[in-house]
Amino acid sequence: MFNIIIFGPPGAGKGTQSAMLLEKYNLVHLSTGDVFRSNIKVETELGILGKSFIDKGELVPDEVTIAMVEDFLKTTKESNGFIFDGFPRTISQGEALSKILMQLDTNIHAVLALEVEENELVSRLLERGKVSGRTDDQSEDKIRNRFAEYNNKTEPLLEFYAAKNVLHRINGLGEIDDIFNALVHRGRLCT
Repeated sequence: MFNIIIFGPPGAGKGTQSAMLLEKYNLVHLSTGDVFRSNIKVETELGILGKSFIDKGELVPDEVTIAMVEDFLKTTKESNGFIFDGFPRTISQGEALSKILMQLDTNIHAVLALEVEENELVSRLLERGKVSGRTDDQSEDKIRNRFAEYNNKTEPLLEFYAAKNVLHRINGLGEIDDIFNALVHRGRLCT
C-alpha cells in the first residue's frame, strides 16, 4: 500500500490536490468527515456513539475517531493505499495510525503539507464564501479562528512526522499543475 497524509490550512488547495493524487495513484480518499457520516447513516455502534458527541456540539473523542478509521482501513485493505485528509489531527491519532498501518504491514510514505500565506488564504476563502454560500467562509474573524486552531493542532503533528523523515512542505501558491508536480517530486511520489 502507498499511503499519503495531506495537510494544509483551510483554502490551501487540499481538495484539489487530493483529487489529482487519487486519480494518478488510484488511492482511496479517507476523510474523517465522510467516515463519520457513513457510520452515522448506517447506525453502527461507533456511529451512534460519535453522533452523541456531535449532537452536543462536542468533538468526537480520539478513541472513537481512531476506532472508526481503523474499521474503515481494515475493511478497505485491498486498495492501493490511502490519502488521509483530516486525520490524524493529534499526535495520539498519529501514533494510533502508525500502529494500525503496522498491523496491515504498511506505513505512511509521505506527509505533504501545503503552505500558503494567511492573508492569501483569507482572500481565497472570502471569495469561495461568496460562491459556495458557506457561512464559515464569509467572516474574516471565523476564518482566522480556523487558522489559529489549525496551526495550534497541526504544528506538533508536522514535527512528529518530520522526526520520521516523511514530511514534505510544499508551497501552495501558483498554478495547480505546478503545485501538483511539486507534491509528486518533492514528496518522492514518483514511481
